[in-house]
Amino acid sequence: MKTQGQFPIRFLAGVALAALALPCAAQAYPAKPILMLMPLQAGSAVDVMIRIVAQKMGDNMGQQIVIENQPGAAGSIGAERVKRAAPDGYTVGVLNDSILTMIPNIRQVAYDPVKDFVPVGVVAAITWVMVVNNDLPAKTVSEFVALAKSRPGKLDYSSGGNGSPQHVAMEAFKAATGIDVMHIPYRGATQAAVDVMSGRVQVHFGAVSIVRPYILDGRMRALGVPGAARSPLLPEVPTMTEAGVPGFEWRTWASFVVPVGTPKPVVDRLHAELVKAVNAPEVREKLIAQGLEPIGSAPGTVTQWTQDGLKRMRDIVQRAKIQAE
Repeated sequence: MKTQGQFPIRFLAGVALAALALPCAAQAYPAKPILMLMPLQAGSAVDVMIRIVAQKMGDNMGQQIVIENQPGAAGSIGAERVKRAAPDGYTVGVLNDSILTMIPNIRQVAYDPVKDFVPVGVVAAITWVMVVNNDLPAKTVSEFVALAKSRPGKLDYSSGGNGSPQHVAMEAFKAATGIDVMHIPYRGATQAAVDVMSGRVQVHFGAVSIVRPYILDGRMRALGVPGAARSPLLPEVPTMTEAGVPGFEWRTWASFVVPVGTPKPVVDRLHAELVKAVNAPEVREKLIAQGLEPIGSAPGTVTQWTQDGLKRMRDIVQRAKIQAE
């Protein structure tokens, strides 16, 4: 016959054993390859970034990290898949600030950017640059702004699609300068940048990692970097403030997230491995060489930057009346 105190003692013992098992689970993790889901195109700035970091993380963890690109709906399809994945640490989402802060302000999405993911950390930030076709008679940002004002609605700019970082960046620039240029959306940032060289479009905001080779070989002209300081990869290109648009900055970032319910010891292990990989000298060198700023932040930074970004992007989207395709 059970005494009144037996059940609580056994219950507490079970809870204690379960708690002890969590560190053991983290120590055994990863016991199989990890899927890193990339909701963007191969060859994009985020894709380049993640492949550098994931390779080092896999080497350090002694387990393969498989990167799968699943572009579509500006990244929201892949984000929804991450949300629905098993919360076991074997599906890691690569979500940039476009997926987390821009797209939710433009179209209805089946995920909450704050509540539906557990953050692991910001991986790195992306340096941007404004480029124009060589035939355009504008050698500086000020000259471009003057030209655009003299031809309202006659110049075109390209982006990776409606609501893409390239699109939102140029709309923010338009608001800062009072110009009117027409948007030409593409299905991906790489082709959007390439068509600047051909003259199909005149201007583009692009990641340094994508457009720098074309700038260096003279196939397009760089006008300004929307950052607080000049890029070490393009030291001759002025910041937007130096070029006559005071205070205009544009920097994007990418993060690792996992599904809600992923055990904290597993999240902690992924975060530790992210920080270790990003701080490895050879990884930092590779990232910087691609125009990327290594970060490896705390998980809370993802949440804070997402919340701040949702507010900022809401203002830009509403002012520019950006709509889904």
